[in-house]
Amino acid sequence: MAEEKKREVWQRGPIQNVPALLQPVAHALLQAKEEVTDITNGFPIEKLWEKPAGVASAGFHLQHLTGVIDRLFTYAKGESLSEQQLAALKQEGQQDESITAQELVERFSARVDEAVKQLSSIDAGSLTEERLLGRAKIPTTVIGLLFHAAEHTMRHVGQLLVTARVLKSNTSTDNLYTQGH
Repeated sequence: MAEEKKREVWQRGPIQNVPALLQPVAHALLQAKEEVTDITNGFPIEKLWEKPAGVASAGFHLQHLTGVIDRLFTYAKGESLSEQQLAALKQEGQQDESITAQELVERFSARVDEAVKQLSSIDAGSLTEERLLGRAKIPTTVIGLLFHAAEHTMRHVGQLLVTARVLKSNTSTDNLYTQGH
C-alpha cells in the first residue's frame, strides 16, 4: 500500500494560539520552513554562492528569506529597523565561505518560529492599523505587512527550489547521463 502523501501545513489544521485571521500567514511560513529544509537536503556546499544563468544564488535566497521576515515583522510591530538589521540587509547575497547552507537554514527556521510566536501575540483588532514601511515610510497596515512577509517568503522559496535543482543537477551523476556519458 502506498504511503499517504504528507499534507501541506494548511491542511493539518489551525496553528495553536494564532488568531484565525493570521492562520494563512502562519501556515505559509511553516510550509516554507519545511520546504526549505527539503530543498537544501544534500545541497552541495561549494555551490551555495553560485549564480546559474545570472540568477540569485541559493545563499542569497536563504539569507533573504530570514531577513524579509525579520524586517516585515519589525515594521508590523510599528518599529524601525535596527542598525543590525540594516547591516544584515547589506550582507544579503554577499559571498561568505564561512557560512554553510545548514547554518542559513537553521537561522531561517528559528526566524519562522519567532514569527509564529509573534503572530500569537497580535490582537486581531490591530490588523488594520496603519504601519509605515521602510525609509520612505510607505503607508500600509499590520495585516498587509504580515501577508506580504508570507507571500514574499513563498516567492523566494520557489526561486530557491529552481536554483537548488539546477545546481544539484550540475553536480550529480544525472548530469553525466545528459552529457552522453
